[in-house]
Amino acid sequence: MAGALTLLLSTLASGHVILHKRDSRAAVAWVGLIWLVPVLGALLYVLLGVNRIRRLAADRRALRPRLSGGPERRVSADEPTDLSALPAEAEHLRSLAALVRRLSGRPLTHGNAVTPLVNGDVAYPAMLAAIDDSRRSVAFSTYIFDNVPAGQDFLEALDRARRRGVEVRVLIDAAGARYSWPSIVHMLRRRGIRTATFGRTFVPWHMAYLNLRNHRKLLIADGRIGFAGGMNVRAGHLLADRPRHPVQDLHFRVEGPVVAHLMATFADDWGFCTRETLAGDAWFPRIEPAGPVVARGLPDGPDEDFEKARFTLLGALACARDTVCIVTPYFLPDAGLVTELCVTAMRGVRVEILLPEVNNLRLVQWASVAQLWQVLIRGCRVYATPPPFDHTKLMLVDRAWALIGSSNWDPRSLRLNFEFNIECYDGALAAALDDLVTAKLAASRPLTLAEVNGRSLPIKLRDGVARLAAPYL
Repeated sequence: MAGALTLLLSTLASGHVILHKRDSRAAVAWVGLIWLVPVLGALLYVLLGVNRIRRLAADRRALRPRLSGGPERRVSADEPTDLSALPAEAEHLRSLAALVRRLSGRPLTHGNAVTPLVNGDVAYPAMLAAIDDSRRSVAFSTYIFDNVPAGQDFLEALDRARRRGVEVRVLIDAAGARYSWPSIVHMLRRRGIRTATFGRTFVPWHMAYLNLRNHRKLLIADGRIGFAGGMNVRAGHLLADRPRHPVQDLHFRVEGPVVAHLMATFADDWGFCTRETLAGDAWFPRIEPAGPVVARGLPDGPDEDFEKARFTLLGALACARDTVCIVTPYFLPDAGLVTELCVTAMRGVRVEILLPEVNNLRLVQWASVAQLWQVLIRGCRVYATPPPFDHTKLMLVDRAWALIGSSNWDPRSLRLNFEFNIECYDGALAAALDDLVTAKLAASRPLTLAEVNGRSLPIKLRDGVARLAAPYL
């Protein structure tokens, strides 16, 4: 009887893999695990391999007009793309703009201001000031919100806003909320601040979310001032305090119509977690132009937004004419991205990839080094940036286009996590960001193919084994 049940369970699980897994390598890996490790393999697949969030998100799609409050207009696939306001330096990227419009269903917005904020020393005071200046609403979403002095500063600012009568909503990923103890979630709730966690994982009926994290970092004040990027709330981001584990990072203050894209994404996430609808002028006011940047918000996740960030990266590489610069803490591109990086470099485009010399996740660094030969051999240039660890996420194309936000170049970001990025068309912004990258390059050292190939056999074996786990890192 036990053998028959095991056979039935393995057959059913394998059938589900074959029908639903797009990546043939992932399908082969799951089927192998299911049959080589009976029962346990099938249970692991049910917990980690089945994406229930996509179905649940699709069920809520009908609520989108209410959740987004109305002002954020969606476009159909056959609607012409408005490219009239693209700056002259970005004219050759018209096809990229059309691609992202089809991917996102969102129009380009004109009249935005995007200001880079380097490290927590600059970003945190700007974010706290926006909370203190708010009069109607504050929406704050983050992956990690540590119970440290920096976190306490945000807690106090959010509480001051609540006591002024401001509507405050805080969304923290359930895994990220446990990076410090005691969790700051309990403190927020004790202050009366409406707080939700994404993806509770300790009870069986929520195990579907175990491997799917909300990695977005969004702050929106009064529906008009937004912040986005890759920065969590952690002590390490305040470099002036000389923390034990310092972390460089880049965040952005955003003003103008694209802030409605940030707010709509937060409203979707909040509605998904709490079933509360955020709508009306407090959350979605009329927004006036604030600057010259043409921009569009791009949510990405394992639901109806699946692989939008990945296709955007592929499109940007295909459209590049002169330069591509990638700054990422975690570099584990899949075969398609590796191929496009190589083709771009072989077309004569200068492709520069900046990675941390010392990563905060050792397994990721080993796996990354094991893959570097694939891009180095085709002419991509890879640089190791010195400590402190650089958590910056940035892509620049032709000093005309920038992709900023929370996505890394790894399978977790591009397939499993919920992320948010902003594509920006503006020569002045791209030049300012290029200057930041140039400063990083000046302190970096090139990683050569000879160095990568010259690793000892034990190190190559270690890195190769880590590479096998790349889809799960």
